[in-house]
Amino acid sequence: MSAPNIETIVSLSKRRGFVFPASEIYGGLGSSWDYGSLGVELANNVKQSWWRWLVHERDDIEGLDSSIIQNRQVWKYSGHETTFSDPLVDCRACKGRFRQDKLLDVTCPKEQSANAGSGKECDLTEPKQFNLMFKTTVGAVSAEDDETALAYLRPETAQGIFINFANVLNTSRRKLPFGIAQIGKAFRNEVTPGNFIFRTREFEQMEMEYFCRPEDAARIHQEFIDEFQGWFHSLGISAANLKLYEQTKEELAHYAERTVDILYRFFPERDEEEKQFDELMGIANRKDFDLKAHSKKPEDAEGKRLNADSTEDLSYFDEATKQRFYPYVIEPAVGVNRTLLAVLMDAYTEKTNDKGETRVILKLKSELAPIKVAVLPLAKNKPEIVAMAKDLKKQLLPAMRTVYDDTGGIGKLYARQDEIGTPFCVTVDHESLEDNHVTVRDRDTWEQERIEIAELKEHLRKKLD
Repeated sequence: MSAPNIETIVSLSKRRGFVFPASEIYGGLGSSWDYGSLGVELANNVKQSWWRWLVHERDDIEGLDSSIIQNRQVWKYSGHETTFSDPLVDCRACKGRFRQDKLLDVTCPKEQSANAGSGKECDLTEPKQFNLMFKTTVGAVSAEDDETALAYLRPETAQGIFINFANVLNTSRRKLPFGIAQIGKAFRNEVTPGNFIFRTREFEQMEMEYFCRPEDAARIHQEFIDEFQGWFHSLGISAANLKLYEQTKEELAHYAERTVDILYRFFPERDEEEKQFDELMGIANRKDFDLKAHSKKPEDAEGKRLNADSTEDLSYFDEATKQRFYPYVIEPAVGVNRTLLAVLMDAYTEKTNDKGETRVILKLKSELAPIKVAVLPLAKNKPEIVAMAKDLKKQLLPAMRTVYDDTGGIGKLYARQDEIGTPFCVTVDHESLEDNHVTVRDRDTWEQERIEIAELKEHLRKKLD
């Protein structure tokens, strides 16, 4: 099974320290979230999995970490200043402000049982475009006093890759095809954020731009569509909760040849199956728009430079054919936040014990689990047992993330570790002092076995692998 709805994960996250509302002691800030001790570990494990699979295990992708604040010209020539917007509507009755294409995701402030735009008293204005970029200023002057002080928090990580294409190409000595990968924060002033960490104004992206010859783009695009489905499966996400969506010509960005979204069943409680799914990631064939847009040489039909401010030509010279051209770009872009949410929802399981009590088990893949092993003393008032348990924890570190916990009875400790997804618990008891064996408990099966302490690390390592 998986979580019946996002609210179940919200409750679990707050209760067990995965995700907290940001600025909570001051009433919070709409759609802002802080990641607790378990949440930050889970998010880091998701990012490490993506980076290891895409960058380390391949021979054709380099890494990058570009600046969040870039020269304003980046966003001018990328088109974000004029086109990066959402349709905004106001309701004259409830005074709410909503994103027109997401009305079903938002509750009407006046009628809590109705979606925005469907309430009896709703009176919506005509839509107007709202730019999503957060504005800021660079230096000690305001944008009103000096227009050159205006800057933006990046709404995506992709442009930092495009403007560094020549830098990476020249320093790494790469030849087509090759990719540049980046993980980093992005910021969008969403009109109607919500659904926990699904849609937020501050989020983290795992994005890769793969540069190739135009004639190879369609094939490579399809390869990444297939491969990313496999990566999600490796995280423990069920194939039944994933589906592909081919964007229509009307939905495609102006620069895109083809875009396929991978959807996840974020809303299983909805009656219509089609409405249960929403975007987990997008994989786009962006053609050669981006490198041309940031290059100094391309001209329009009248011979005028398309980019009057760039100092670099981002074309590629093919030594084999002696031709210069602008590579096509395949872009797989996935959010850390949404991946983490999907992983939590898919891992959520309930199990009934011998007493008829329902327990929550978070069946996370060992690779992703924030804690791999918990060492528990059966009696925390016995100094010898506590000392042995603490020494065991030190022995297992740093080979695997291990914690010591004596904050409750053994039954409650097991239940807590099940709920946060710890694959194995190691219990030190009175017999351990005599026979140097400990009890290893499996999270998913609740089965227990006695293992000799000298063999414990290797036993757990094999289980975790």
